[in-house]
Amino acid sequence: MTVASTNDRFQPINLFDYEQLAKKHLSLMALDYYSSGAWDEITLRDNRAAFERVKLRPRMLIDVSDRNLNTSILGQSLQLPLLIAPMAFQCLAHPDGEVATALAAASAGVGMVLSTMATKSIEEVAVACHDYSNSLRWFQLYIHKDRGLTSALVERAYAAGYKALCLTVDAPVLGQRERDKRNEFVLPPDLHLANLTSISGLEIYHQKGESGLFTYFAEQLNPAVTWHDLEWLQSLSPLPLVLKGILRGDDAVRAVDYGAKAIIVSNHGGRQLDGAIASLDALSEIITAVDGRVEVLLDGGIRRGTDILKALALGAKAVLIGRPILWGLAVAGKTGVSHIISILKTELSVAMALSGYAKVQDIDLSLVSQNHLDIV
Repeated sequence: MTVASTNDRFQPINLFDYEQLAKKHLSLMALDYYSSGAWDEITLRDNRAAFERVKLRPRMLIDVSDRNLNTSILGQSLQLPLLIAPMAFQCLAHPDGEVATALAAASAGVGMVLSTMATKSIEEVAVACHDYSNSLRWFQLYIHKDRGLTSALVERAYAAGYKALCLTVDAPVLGQRERDKRNEFVLPPDLHLANLTSISGLEIYHQKGESGLFTYFAEQLNPAVTWHDLEWLQSLSPLPLVLKGILRGDDAVRAVDYGAKAIIVSNHGGRQLDGAIASLDALSEIITAVDGRVEVLLDGGIRRGTDILKALALGAKAVLIGRPILWGLAVAGKTGVSHIISILKTELSVAMALSGYAKVQDIDLSLVSQNHLDIV
């Protein structure tokens, strides 16, 4: 697969190339919104650095001529241990937005999580993916102060065929992203919160000296949500509950006790609490704490197939990627997203071969240096 760029002599061959190309396709406001982290962006940088700290211990003389990257999450098959993380406002990158992303994910046999704050609706994405009815498609939820609105979102996701409810638990308020504040972030007039258009007043408005999204969260989302609210949430539909944003072993145990079927180890891409532990550094404690009772996934900082390999070795069942998908979307729409997924699939396959593993199910802790475990 090749992707045309603004310079025909340059073809992106990795995710870093796409990031550089995307800068030519995005407005400053969109680029800063997608790429920024909270405050000093320490956690944003550390998510990436955490993978660089982990060293691999490859096995030799293993038959890796036939490699199998297939796995399953909550009983659903994937051709690659990969999901696309929930990301808001994808139409800032390309007019097809979340629809293009969903189609690329479904055709590649990977999962997608649709954001509450999407610029294409629950139903639009479901209709577009009608030919991929068995694809792994989840709905990410923020709990609004209006319980009726929250309930309606869950009911719509269930009716549209989404397979799980992914509750983001690390955003009782929005992290302060200073690039958004400087830009006075707001959606362009032609873009809207597609899942919320029927509700008067639920828009991202311009705020002098402030991010409009920060103001929206402060006004609309409920910072009083606790573990006890999970029972109410699970009563709204039969959808399994996935909790995204867990960084501690004790919280992981609570998640299981309160009915979560899977956990996503995540610090929101470094966009919430700056100084929070890197997702990868939190993984081992959480794997130990849940002791196999639920599936554990991870996001944050993944840019190479070797990063996926390291996460799997440390116990994750699959990973989620975010920003690189937006870079692919900005450069070439669905084709760009498909190429991003293809690059990661090829890199993971090569990394597995060089590490002496033919199946993702066989990847284990022995692959990583114990020095990493000591520092975590």
